[in-house]
Amino acid sequence: MFHTIWHPSGQGSISGLVIQAVWRGSRWLKRREKQSSVVGPLAILCVIVAWLLLIVIGWTLIYWPHMAEGFSFSSGLVPSQRSDLLDSLYVSFVTVATLGYGDIVPTFTWLRLAAPLEALIGFALLTAAVSWILQIYPALARRRALAIRLALLERSGAAEALSTQDSSAASTLLHSLAGELVQVRVDLTQYSETYYFREGDPNASLPAKLPYLLQLARAAEESARDDLRLAGRVVSEAVDDYAYLLGQQFVARDDSSPTVLARYAADHGYGGA
Repeated sequence: MFHTIWHPSGQGSISGLVIQAVWRGSRWLKRREKQSSVVGPLAILCVIVAWLLLIVIGWTLIYWPHMAEGFSFSSGLVPSQRSDLLDSLYVSFVTVATLGYGDIVPTFTWLRLAAPLEALIGFALLTAAVSWILQIYPALARRRALAIRLALLERSGAAEALSTQDSSAASTLLHSLAGELVQVRVDLTQYSETYYFREGDPNASLPAKLPYLLQLARAAEESARDDLRLAGRVVSEAVDDYAYLLGQQFVARDDSSPTVLARYAADHGYGGA
């Protein structure tokens, strides 16, 4: 949980395996167009369930060898007629959920100290799950906002108009777009699971609209204005940096940013790369 949520790299090994398994499973089912919009939320849910199961099973294995002599059963329960494994699993579930029914309670001193520790871990799991969700969705909102902004610029013919611009407004616009992409790159580094969220609307999908940002950069670099050419190079470098991250962690590596972006779009169901 620490490596997934709070570590700067956001690279929890178990979490990553679960998310990738859900993503690949959705592709294997050959129903991506219908399912991919919910793959991200489903993957997050699967990771949280995996965390819960690991905690429950781990503590079950701690309780199991000591169930007969280390726990006290209520009068309605006969230890000799019960399964130690199932009772251990039950105690672990009840404890991690902080329910505390009291029908099976530890009697050994160290078990009486261990049970509250599991309850504390269960509370930490709940807090971590809520924090994770609250952190992911603002990052997704920033990514969607950049994509919608690019879609509006594309519809207004911004790339074609850059070569005739004679004011600083165009360079200011490009610098702001580069800043937004840098923020999205930081979000993807911290929350790599956001890669697996697919937008049903192409206008809100950064994989679908990011090639247009590269087109804007190329158009700006051909301008006669020095400030606009500089802004174009800044945007181009920001796109290349984002493409490098994609090639390192998510899609096949390639020296060409357009190729990486095409694979990025194709992985999310856009384009034919």
